[in-house]
Amino acid sequence: MFHKEGGKIILVATTLTVLFIFLADKFVTIFWLQKVLQFAVLFLLIMVLQFFRNPKRMTNVADEHVIAPVDGKVVVIEEVFEAEYFNDKRLQVSIFMSPINVHVTRYPVNGKVKYSKYHPGKYLVAWHPKASTDNERTTVVIENRIFGDILYRQVAGALAKRIVNYAKEGMQVVQGSDAGFIKFGSRVDLYFPLGTELTVKLGQKVVGGHDVIANKNQ
Repeated sequence: MFHKEGGKIILVATTLTVLFIFLADKFVTIFWLQKVLQFAVLFLLIMVLQFFRNPKRMTNVADEHVIAPVDGKVVVIEEVFEAEYFNDKRLQVSIFMSPINVHVTRYPVNGKVKYSKYHPGKYLVAWHPKASTDNERTTVVIENRIFGDILYRQVAGALAKRIVNYAKEGMQVVQGSDAGFIKFGSRVDLYFPLGTELTVKLGQKVVGGHDVIANKNQ
């Protein structure tokens, strides 16, 4: 199953691959070179297909926990000053996605979207300390009945040239459902109230829509 954001790209890539294989078969007379070129374009097509894959995830929907919004590796856990929305200290958890990860963004909690804003910016590497404030990004805040306001931020990386965000202010969203897409390598930051009980560690790999990031007892 593929994400709808990849529809046009997959169609174009498939068409060009078929055309290139046909032309190589017709005009490249050296057999080994013909096959190398054909396998190369097939490999590129496979990479495009795997990038836009959208596997189904069984989410344990519950207000008492926050799930990973994306697949990737936890690269930041630290207290920071969040200056765009909260204007106070928060616990930041950042998940880095490599080009081979699934790039679907999923809502980390149930609730109402209170804030959704796009920011143009730079394309620093996603693990750069200033990526969260200087890069192209979208910021979304969801009001959850247990955690209160939870902010997540889609951050572009050096290769990511388009962030897709489906969250609109006033929407009621369901944990684990499709919240958007980031094309070609990036990260997502989450901001929690200080003292939130985290269930992940630095360097841990997480699965979006499935793994729990934080718990909170009522």
